[in-house]
Amino acid sequence: MRQIHIAAKVEGVRVFGLTGGLGSGKSTVARRFRERVPVIDADDLAREVVAPGQPALAEIAEQFGPGVLTAEGSLDRSALAAIVFADPSALAQLNKITHPRVAALLQTRLAALETQGIQTACYELPLLFENNLEQRYQPTVLVAASTETQITRALGRSGLSREQALARIGAQLPLSEKAARADYVIDNDGSLEATFRQADAVLSEIINAP
Repeated sequence: MRQIHIAAKVEGVRVFGLTGGLGSGKSTVARRFRERVPVIDADDLAREVVAPGQPALAEIAEQFGPGVLTAEGSLDRSALAAIVFADPSALAQLNKITHPRVAALLQTRLAALETQGIQTACYELPLLFENNLEQRYQPTVLVAASTETQITRALGRSGLSREQALARIGAQLPLSEKAARADYVIDNDGSLEATFRQADAVLSEIINAP
């Protein structure tokens, strides 16, 4: 473990970042953390801002075409993913539409936690380092697994092809770079018990930091 860094509070709440690549086990660690601290999932916020009737959904349809909508008018995530994960510029356009709205919704969630007297919360987001947010959400916790482990898990739960899984992994920063930038790295190539032991130790140190 590296020396801990605590950033300024966000909306009065100390917020640390949790990240990991596709199939790394980030959500497993998040569930463990959630037993002790609130965890806000960036993917959940992203789903809210693109719900039917939201301005972001209309902008996405305008930018990427009606093919990214289902017959019912909701977002076809698979169709959109096929576009943005094959084209970095398309992904950048999508992020430009969604990221400001996700950030605003996060502030609302954190303000609500502050009114409840919550002092520490976890922000779970897959692209923490890709979006250079490690100075805002500190310390940073990376859940890491080998590429083959990531692919095996992704194929088993998402219906992706191996090529699609590799494309999504390739759209993110290399694991070595993220590990070098993270304050904590949880190795999730082993047993669930081993992962939980690491997660518990990391969270205890974060909670007890001055």
